[in-house]
Amino acid sequence: MNNFLAMAVIILIMIVLIGFFNEKVTKLTYEIALMLFSIGVGGILLIIGMNLTQQNSVTETINSLLSINLEDYLMTDGILCFMLFAGSCHMRLFDFKKHARAISLLSIGATLLGAIFYGVLFYAAGQLFALNISFPVCLMFGSITAPTDPIAATSILKKFNLPPNIDFIIEGESLLNDGVGVALFVCFSGLVTATSGEGSGFFEVMGRELFGAILVGIVVTVISFPIFRKTADNGRRIFVSLMAVSLAYLLCEKFDFSGAIASVVCGVLFSAFLGREEQKGHHIDLKQYDEFWEIMDNLLNSILYVMLGLTFFNILKMPHILLLSLIAIVANLLGRSGSVGVATLFIGKLPDGYNKSGFIQLLTWGGLRGGLCVALAMSTKGMIPENIYYIILGGTFAIVFFTTIIQGLTIPALYHHIEKKLKGSET
Repeated sequence: MNNFLAMAVIILIMIVLIGFFNEKVTKLTYEIALMLFSIGVGGILLIIGMNLTQQNSVTETINSLLSINLEDYLMTDGILCFMLFAGSCHMRLFDFKKHARAISLLSIGATLLGAIFYGVLFYAAGQLFALNISFPVCLMFGSITAPTDPIAATSILKKFNLPPNIDFIIEGESLLNDGVGVALFVCFSGLVTATSGEGSGFFEVMGRELFGAILVGIVVTVISFPIFRKTADNGRRIFVSLMAVSLAYLLCEKFDFSGAIASVVCGVLFSAFLGREEQKGHHIDLKQYDEFWEIMDNLLNSILYVMLGLTFFNILKMPHILLLSLIAIVANLLGRSGSVGVATLFIGKLPDGYNKSGFIQLLTWGGLRGGLCVALAMSTKGMIPENIYYIILGGTFAIVFFTTIIQGLTIPALYHHIEKKLKGSET
């Protein structure tokens, strides 16, 4: 894009107008409305562009909008670090004690199993349809699609007035599995690099990208947080958090560590340190801090959903996209259902008298995917052959679109069905 400001203005206009129209008329979940209407706008622009015979500023603007570089937005421009920090800094870890077992099993166990199940299923389908994709790459693909999006999922589920304990477990799982997913991605991508015979071995990649990133996140947060704690200026607290996550990400880029993991570590540690201060009885005014990062989270994800919608028709041009989409979507649903089902077996009795079958269905269909999956898929560029890269990218896009639009729109019907069965079993 030649004119960054013009593109930014157009995207912001779309966010505002779509959001306002949805608030007053369609009343869909915000994230679903943004993606759905952006796809419609992208289709209209595509038709207009095809009917314009002369190249002018209008056609250039249309082409720029329809070919937005998501990789630049998420990876090169460093937006991903702020999205990950915003998603993890709101957690108050001491609140998790009551449901630590359930949240840990779902966020760690289910995410790990989901990645493995998905990898096995996609590998089997790849062998069947001669996609020529190795098992380590399929496991890496599984780690890309395993983490759920906390923004879209929780904003939908909160509308149903879920029992508070069930709501807390689902929200905790979706918040924590981003970091778990990134860590798994680093592990499996290290395995891909080692088995390909190019670059560093598995343990070297793990030591550098994973543990190096964790170390950077810890050091930067430990140095930054005392300023955050001791300052009386609410604005400066926000500046410190921005400084910490951007510095950690920049250092990781410099030393070839995982900036995504460092961002999550910063967010989790800020949250943990704040929880410790609250337990000690030290009052810190976090109203502006929490509001800022909530708005930042909303803004960055809104931009991403609009970008995804606008690029939808370009994604349809990818080779074998329909077959890839079908395989990816089916494997994702089976992998998510199986992993949540296994994790639920070890949770024990669910709170609020909730039924395990309904719980599994709710987490499976409510496991929406978002920007992190797209960012991780794009980060494989150069790591694997180009044809395999487009297989992973196309499959990831298919899962994000399907889970956000199809699953997101039908979650209310599923929830009411589950509630009806629960009430029937009580009587």
